[in-house]
Amino acid sequence: MSSAAPPDEVRLDKWLWAARFFKTRRLAVEAITGGKIQVHGQRAKPGHGIRAGTRLSIHKDTFAWDLEVLAVSNQRRPASEAALLYREDESSVLRRQDLLRQRREAGPADPTGERPTKRDRRQIQRFTSAD
Repeated sequence: MSSAAPPDEVRLDKWLWAARFFKTRRLAVEAITGGKIQVHGQRAKPGHGIRAGTRLSIHKDTFAWDLEVLAVSNQRRPASEAALLYREDESSVLRRQDLLRQRREAGPADPTGERPTKRDRRQIQRFTSAD
């Protein structure tokens, strides 16, 4: 017998997965144990209970989110529904947009120092041998 009512509390790793911050729960657990996720400014464990009103700080790669949990879900739903689970702080949105703008203006990353792949080597050989 299952109830249609949403849960009052859900595990942190499950919520991060359901809110689509991480592709798998395993990646969410690794981020939590690595200290990349903070609940109310403190480190937490993957099984920490998350409720509506909880404040989270999420650091993933070079991006950071400061948000408030609005609802909990233990099911992964479409991205449009997942976005309704939280509200991001305005300063967090501006910070991330500024970082994206800086990345766009910087252009593509400099590939120097990397070895060419097998495909790249073949293209180089075709280019240099074509007279």
